[in-house]
Amino acid sequence: MLAAFLICLSTAAVAEMGDRTQLLALVLAARFRRPWAILCGVSCATLLSNLLAALVGEHLGRFLTPTLLDALVGASMLGMGLWALKPDRAPAEAGAARGDSAFLAAGIAIFIAELGDKTQLATLALAAAYARLVPVVAGATLGMLLANAPVILLGHAFSRRLPLRLIHAAASLLFIALGAWFLWQAAHHRPA
Repeated sequence: MLAAFLICLSTAAVAEMGDRTQLLALVLAARFRRPWAILCGVSCATLLSNLLAALVGEHLGRFLTPTLLDALVGASMLGMGLWALKPDRAPAEAGAARGDSAFLAAGIAIFIAELGDKTQLATLALAAAYARLVPVVAGATLGMLLANAPVILLGHAFSRRLPLRLIHAAASLLFIALGAWFLWQAAHHRPA
């Protein structure tokens, strides 16, 4: 259970670095200048997104053999590693009118941005692999918040100091290492 939590936490935190969701959080922080309201909106959206992904992943995981599941998770992690090398771009518009609540704008914008995002797909894959909803959702959510909170709280000044190429390379290496580990497990499963 702790292993699932820690792997989900580290995977989500690294995947979120330089991700479109993190860039959107930065845009929201710069636009609304209400970091705590934005952080609360991001927290709610992240929790909901990860819960949905984990529910789907856990359901799909019931139909797969351990070998096939490890192979699928490994292949998806390798794909995430390649995807992490492609930098995301900051959205031009935060997606909310000036008078809208920062909390509501952040919650809706982040939830929509997270749909089909690499962190959501990683959460789905890890939920399928571990079949433990609470540690997967908690780890992925906390990991994403650890990556997004500094950006939200420090706002625009922080954006110019992020070494995005290095972050994307590190994220890619982490995903490739996790993918290789799952593929190695798949290759070494013994029938019960």
